[in-house]
Amino acid sequence: MTTSPPRSVIVTGGSGGIGRAAALRLARDGAQVLVHYSGNRDAARQTADGVVNAGGTAVVFGGDVAEEGQMQEMFVEADAAFGGVDVLVHTAGIMPLGPVAEMSLKTFDRIQRTNLRGTFIVDQLAARHLRDGGAIINFSTSVTRLQLPGYGAYAASKGAVEALTLILARELRGRNITVNAVAPGPTATPLFFTGKSQEQIDAIAKLNPMERLGTPEDIAEAVAFLAGPGRWINGQVLYANGGAA
Repeated sequence: MTTSPPRSVIVTGGSGGIGRAAALRLARDGAQVLVHYSGNRDAARQTADGVVNAGGTAVVFGGDVAEEGQMQEMFVEADAAFGGVDVLVHTAGIMPLGPVAEMSLKTFDRIQRTNLRGTFIVDQLAARHLRDGGAIINFSTSVTRLQLPGYGAYAASKGAVEALTLILARELRGRNITVNAVAPGPTATPLFFTGKSQEQIDAIAKLNPMERLGTPEDIAEAVAFLAGPGRWINGQVLYANGGAA
């Protein structure tokens, strides 16, 4: 009886939240995981320790997703550690909020730099480095459908990520690489809770018929499906939001 070698995965934004949950979930399937972080190496190391405890292997790498040279080094590191890369899970992003009429262009540009430019860079490198039969999993947001006030700049960046995702899926024809985006609804992460009152959090939680926030583990199950058995899902946006939209 032969067994397939473990899949090697890069998870950006893996130091916490959805990224950490995705890394730990993939580790349960035996994945080798490069845990990327932006600023918190200690948190990334905690994720890596969790990956090992869950049955996988892990390395950590710090860098700015919007800096091409640093991301190139990340793929080189993964190649050296694992002998190749099969899956990219790109969760890294930022979410400053504010009305369109009041948001500074500096803040707007920072959102687009991380969320859109960062996705373009890591997707471009993944398209060059991933082994045939791999998977690219980007992250959008259900706010592109919910149209919540204050989310304009963030949703704009993620709408662009969706367009990039759908086109890249078609550009990789012939390599058996799937390219999809997961679009979570409101999810109980520090990124979501920042700047919100309990009243706001409770109101948002009731937007879906299940009347709760999603958990990072809920979203990680969608990631595991797209990274593994979901081979006939390609060029799609998967809305993981409990039925909110």
